[in-house]
Parts: sequence; C-alpha cells; structure tokens
Amino acid sequence: MIKYETIKKLMFKFEPETAHTIAEYALRALPYYRTLNNAMVESNFINHPMLTQEIFGTTFHNPIGLGAGFDKNATMIKAIPSQGFGYTEIGTMTPKPQPGNDKPRLFRYPQFNSIQNAMGFNNKGSYEVIQNLKKVYPYAIPIGASIGKNKTTPENEALKDYETLIKGFKDICDYMVVNISSPNTPNLRDLQNEEFIKAVFGMAKQITDTPILLKIAPDMSEETAITLCKVAIESGADGIIATNTTQDYSLLPNPKDFGGLSGEVLSEKSYLLFKAIGKELYGKTTLISVGGIGDANDAYRRIKAGASLLQIYSAYIFQGPSMCRKINEELIELLKADGYSHIGEAIGADYKN
Repeated sequence: MIKYETIKKLMFKFEPETAHTIAEYALRALPYYRTLNNAMVESNFINHPMLTQEIFGTTFHNPIGLGAGFDKNATMIKAIPSQGFGYTEIGTMTPKPQPGNDKPRLFRYPQFNSIQNAMGFNNKGSYEVIQNLKKVYPYAIPIGASIGKNKTTPENEALKDYETLIKGFKDICDYMVVNISSPNTPNLRDLQNEEFIKAVFGMAKQITDTPILLKIAPDMSEETAITLCKVAIESGADGIIATNTTQDYSLLPNPKDFGGLSGEVLSEKSYLLFKAIGKELYGKTTLISVGGIGDANDAYRRIKAGASLLQIYSAYIFQGPSMCRKINEELIELLKADGYSHIGEAIGADYKN
C-alpha cells in the first residue's frame, strides 16, 4: 500500500476543504474494493479483549472513535473500520440543510499538528442524513449522532430543532450528542446554560431511551463546566463529551480571529478541563474525552482521568489510518505495564485508592 506520508504530501497541496472532499469520495468508494478494504481493516482495526467494553448497550471493540465533523452526512461509515476507529460520531446535523459559513473556513497549521475551522454545521439536513443512516444501521461499530440547531433558528426556538432531531435519529444510532458548544454558529454557546440544558434533556428523556450526551466547550471555568455537567446528568443526560474546539487564539501564533482550534495546541487545555470534570463525575456517568489527543500517552492519561472512550479528528488528518492501531497497541502495553488486565481497571485510576 502507498504510505500515508506520500498521500498527505499530495493532499496538503489542495485547500483543506478540497482535500476533505477528495478524502470523502475515496472513503465512500473504499468498501467497494473489498480486497483493499479488508486488508486495511486487518491492518488497522484492533479488536482486543483488553480494550473491549460494553457501553450504551453496545460493544466498543476499542476506545478510539472518530470525532464529529469529519463525516457530516453519514456517507463514510462503511469505511471507518478500515481506518482503525472503534466507533464513529457523525454530524453535526441540523433539521434543515445549510451551507455553513463563508469560505475559506478551514485552515491547517502543520507545524503545530493543528487545525482551525469555522465550518458552521454545513450539512445536507436531517432528512437526507437519516436516509443515509438507515442504509447502514445497525453497523459493525457503534454510531453516534451529533445534533445542533440551524443557524437561522432563533435562540428561543432552539429546543424545537433539538426535538425534531432527537425524534429523527433516536432509532438509527447508538447514542446522540447535544452539541451546544460549537463556536461557529452565532450565539450557540449561549445555550450552555442551566435552563436550556434542563429543558433539552428533560424533553429528550420523554421521547427516547437512546443514550444522549452533552458536549461542552473548553472555554469556560472549571466551576461552570462542572455545574453544567451536573445539571445535565441530573436532567437525564447519559454522559459528557469534553471538549469541543477552542476560541483561545493565544494557543497559536497568527491564527485567524474566527472559528475554533483543534489538534495538538488544544491538548493540554482540553485535558485539564476534562480532568476537573472527571474528578467530580467519574463513576456517576459515562465520560468521553476529545480535544488534541494524538498519541497513546495522552489517551492513557485521559483514561486514568475518567474517560471510558476517546475521540480523535485532527491527529487523524496528520497521522493517517495507522494512528488508531498504534495508539491501541500502545494502550495495551501501558495497561500491562501498570498491572491491568482490562481497560476498565484503568478508567478513573487517578481517583481510586
């Protein structure tokens, strides 16, 4: 097979969004080339008893998932195991199709292994995504669905958008994520308040038993984050995903003054907030860590801080499909070195006596 570094050099000659479109077409086609697809699954997908977990009533063969934002319209799901991911999160979807923000809206910082995006929930709308999902669900790996309000929906009507989405996706995914933390939809982060969180999860639990989680931003105090997460859990949320991208532009020299930063520059900021949440909520709910994870050591410290599952996006762009295999194999070695026989023994180890 062609080495990913060769592919990356070619892809990075294109504008980031053009490269993403090319990658999407390639991944949509890959499952039809069964010999190649199967070889990549064999090479990249780690299915090991030390990493296998039952969460949300389904089996996660390894804890590394593809974060939301890559497969916005559920068109690449069949190819995700070939990339090594143990699960995938599609979206973020909105009720109505929307084009997203003006271009250019996606920027690479290769020297920092980081990305800045101001996409704005560009997607084909819930109806088309639901049709795509129905063709593949249930699938060999768990599928999460990230949902958000349309840009044109006023804040006082946002709950209706989430209700529409929950009703549409509740039977065709393994879990859902309430995304009110993207920096790229005007005023969306204003919904990160106790009143809305109570309302959206109270409403969701009247509609479905499908697990539904809250995804929060990294740009708030630990105290505020913990309070909002506790409110979500008390209101029926089945877990917390921390964190989304950051608007802390001090993390990069000369970034754009809009959009959210992800990748290596976000790692420490995301980890510190996640650990603060883990200290309060480990053992009380399912915690998923995302934000700048790029190697097994970072993944492992988040597991010990309470993460049952992890998500990666930016590092995948820079490292390619062998990344998941490498992280999972090294996680197994880290677990063994600490005397653990299963990942579950390491989850929350920072808080165990």
